[in-house]
Amino acid sequence: MRSKGTVCVAMSGGVDSSVAAAMLLRRGYDVIGVTLQIWQESQTDPRHSGCCSLGAVEDAKAVARALSIPHYTFNYQDSFRRAVIHEFVEEYAAGRTPNPCVTCNRSVKFHELLDQARELGCDRLATGHYARVRRYAGRHRLLRARNLEKDQSYVLYMLGEEQLSRVMFPLGELESKASTRRMAHELGLIVAEKPDSQEICFVGPEGYRGFLRAERPGLALPGEIMGPDGKAMGLHGGVADFTVGQRRGLGVATGEPLYVTKIEPETRRVYVGRADALFQREVVLDDVVWNSDLRDGSRVTAKIRSTMPAQPARIRRGDRVELRFDQPVRAVAPGQIAVAYRGASVVAGGRIVSS
Repeated sequence: MRSKGTVCVAMSGGVDSSVAAAMLLRRGYDVIGVTLQIWQESQTDPRHSGCCSLGAVEDAKAVARALSIPHYTFNYQDSFRRAVIHEFVEEYAAGRTPNPCVTCNRSVKFHELLDQARELGCDRLATGHYARVRRYAGRHRLLRARNLEKDQSYVLYMLGEEQLSRVMFPLGELESKASTRRMAHELGLIVAEKPDSQEICFVGPEGYRGFLRAERPGLALPGEIMGPDGKAMGLHGGVADFTVGQRRGLGVATGEPLYVTKIEPETRRVYVGRADALFQREVVLDDVVWNSDLRDGSRVTAKIRSTMPAQPARIRRGDRVELRFDQPVRAVAPGQIAVAYRGASVVAGGRIVSS
């Protein structure tokens, strides 16, 4: 049978990317597996760290052997540190809440790796993301996955026409994660029951707070916790220990639940307030990527975290881009990503700069 073309599959060593490679083989493509080595010094035992660790590379190689496809490992440690880790630390140092998966997709997987795929003679790049790409009205569109519980279109919002024309997401049409694991079992892949990675891939057992303290000691300097009345309530051990919306671990005793509402790294102050202070309707975006010619005031649904259901909103286009939600949303933090949808299509996304 004549090949449909050559596809480079980004293989993280997990079940999703492994099954994506197998699905493309079944469809008649020639497949080349590629794994990016990005583990960092902070991972005290990189063999058992998250995706793209030493252990993950070995799993990807084993799957490639089982599928009888070529496999290459490329050292992206330096570029990953420059693009992803540097931004992660700088954003937290500025009091913002970054999404390193978005940064990795934008700067590494769908930029540098796309170039790498071309150098390997591949027509397309495929990953194990749960999303879909469709071409209509003369352009490629990014769509949510068929399985909304696993949908990852949120972290792919930045893909433009040139990128979408060259990427494939084979898992996007699957109805459930159980379907993915069932296919892996049928193929006898050793990763069939491998747990999904839940942590930030480049931090070690100390978690992201310990990672930030090691990377930027200034984030571990003590400061004041400011109460709802604007007065100091006590001291904390470093702004790296806090995120907007956090309730536990505040280190202050009160007769009512309090939550982190704002972080000021420049003054080392952490502000806390009552639950109602966390809710707001309007957010302002920058670095917006438009995937549709939306008019000012268009109705959309939108989310500010990957795991939250998309909520009805209106998008405003002017000197600045604003999302106004029909109902207040909780714990909006500068640095988060907001993504807007029309139906199943991703139509816009950008970084929250204020609320």
